[in-house]
Amino acid sequence: MNPQQYCRDKTRGSGSSFFYAFLFLPEDQRRAIMALYAFCREVDDVADEIREQEVALHKLAFWREEMSRAFAGKPQHPVGRELFWAKEHFSIDEELLVEILDGMLMDVMHKPILKSSDLSLYIYRVAGAVGLLSIEIFGYRHRTARNFATSLGEALQLTNILRDVAEDARIGRIYLPQEDRIRHKIADQAFKNGQFSQSMQQLLEEYADKAEASYRQALASLADEDRESLRPSIVMGAIYYAYLQQLRSVNFNVWEHPVHMLPLKKIWIAWRAWRYEQKAVKKNLPLKLEF
Repeated sequence: MNPQQYCRDKTRGSGSSFFYAFLFLPEDQRRAIMALYAFCREVDDVADEIREQEVALHKLAFWREEMSRAFAGKPQHPVGRELFWAKEHFSIDEELLVEILDGMLMDVMHKPILKSSDLSLYIYRVAGAVGLLSIEIFGYRHRTARNFATSLGEALQLTNILRDVAEDARIGRIYLPQEDRIRHKIADQAFKNGQFSQSMQQLLEEYADKAEASYRQALASLADEDRESLRPSIVMGAIYYAYLQQLRSVNFNVWEHPVHMLPLKKIWIAWRAWRYEQKAVKKNLPLKLEF
């Protein structure tokens, strides 16, 4: 299997919603973004699937070395080879890839999220940095596109955290800051045991509102002149916004009502969002995420 196919299969096989936002891209952009998301998948799998900390640290160290090799033109891994191709064609910042690795390191080292600043740092590393890399591939003209990328990254990651809160708690991860858990008088064990309460619902709804605000902030930051090139990001936002609405429909009780989305629905949302944006740019229609 050649490196390009490896990255495509890695991105698609992960079940990531992002895959469906990439289907409509030109070949060179699709190849580069698949390389980026294959890298994200590789390092995320290290953090999520390897329970032995020493082994996980060793694998993250390998990826740090592979990034250095890729940017020196000597990659060994299929993903490294594709990232080398991507950085030759687009402005890929190695330091942003290192930020992603540092985010995975926070998970592997079981760094607790005590304050909102801890969560903000984690979100920037695992989502904001990805957004900043993505827009370099999609292309933009206005500097506010960077604000769009980080705000949308925050919105997507908060949606992820809310969707996966039960699953994460089972492996000992609680991303909602301890200061907020204390304020709502919710013990960590309640997350692990699924002791859903009114206080729990209020806390999760509070973070859903923060996600909603980040979606709005992202759209407000998007300049009209960048709307067409950053259409894939809008499509990603539409898919994850649908997740947020599903979470609201079950009152955030994902312990009893896990939230999932079939691939066909993701394709449907992606197609509708893409089609709407094609018309909207020409007719000066407002940005939206609900389809």
